[in-house]
Amino acid sequence: MRRTTLRSLAAIAALTTPALTGCGTQQGLADDSPAAAGPAERTITAKRLAHLTRPHEQTGMTLLEGPLLDAKGRLLVVDVTAPAGEPKVIRVDVKKGKGTPFHTDERGAYTSAQYSPHDGRIYLTDYAHGEIVSLDPDGGDRQVFFTGEVDGAPMHPDDLAFDRLGNLYVSDSRGLSEGTAEGRVVRISRDGKKATVLADKLAAPNGISFDAEYRGLWFSELTENRISYLRLDDQGRVTSRHTAIRVDGGLAQTDSIAVDADGNLYQGLHGRPAMAVYDRHGARLATIEVPARHQGLESATNVAITPGGTRAYLTVSGPAGGYVYTFDALAEGIRQSNGG
Repeated sequence: MRRTTLRSLAAIAALTTPALTGCGTQQGLADDSPAAAGPAERTITAKRLAHLTRPHEQTGMTLLEGPLLDAKGRLLVVDVTAPAGEPKVIRVDVKKGKGTPFHTDERGAYTSAQYSPHDGRIYLTDYAHGEIVSLDPDGGDRQVFFTGEVDGAPMHPDDLAFDRLGNLYVSDSRGLSEGTAEGRVVRISRDGKKATVLADKLAAPNGISFDAEYRGLWFSELTENRISYLRLDDQGRVTSRHTAIRVDGGLAQTDSIAVDADGNLYQGLHGRPAMAVYDRHGARLATIEVPARHQGLESATNVAITPGGTRAYLTVSGPAGGYVYTFDALAEGIRQSNGG
């Protein structure tokens, strides 16, 4: 998430809990910031599928995130700034382009969603309250999976990814509202009992995804516009870390990440309704854009690509509301193609 949502999440907090720290960056950025493009880069125009939300009176905005496809191709998205009583998780009929409420509660400000390969439940990051919660596949039985401090400091969990065994890897955007490099990548065991910091002193880590082979993690740092790679051993321990890609986003900043079967990275942009696509070696392959005539859209936060297919679903938001757009991905979807 980004500082764009600070005031809106603060409004949620005022309605639910006494305190809340920030999440994201500035609102009202231009739609037309230039993209850095190599000679081989493609431009792919996404098509509008569904208009799901309008700005909420209580929070002043709407922000769709965490598109999530199950094995049957059913799509879920989260609305980060939805107030209590309004749908915080929405199910989307991708054939009809219609959304229906899937889950709401009095508390959560959810920034991502993922299915666990261990228990099949839906896991949500609650940025505002430093929690990770889970739901059953029908959107009920809300349980707090993890809460509390990690190495003496509370988390602001943004995105998450699962390894094959069901352990969680979370981008912790500590320090975002203060503009300090206090962010972390945290590993949480699948039983929720052990949390380990894998990387620290990060500049608002946001997107996080395993590569196609589960050899390491890609993660983006919002306020540095860079993507780094964290190599892991078979026990989930870090063996190396390096800056992999520097994203030339202009006014836009790096949001969430997904990976397709060929190992390509789909990097969401906050501050521009577009997504940058890179290969695993850092070459810019494509830019996914919404049509210029579609006004009032400021961010394309995340994507989900159909498992075994190439149809992709992009979450796009701004003063005009929250939307899902579709496009054909460069390769088929895999588990890592669900936006965490």
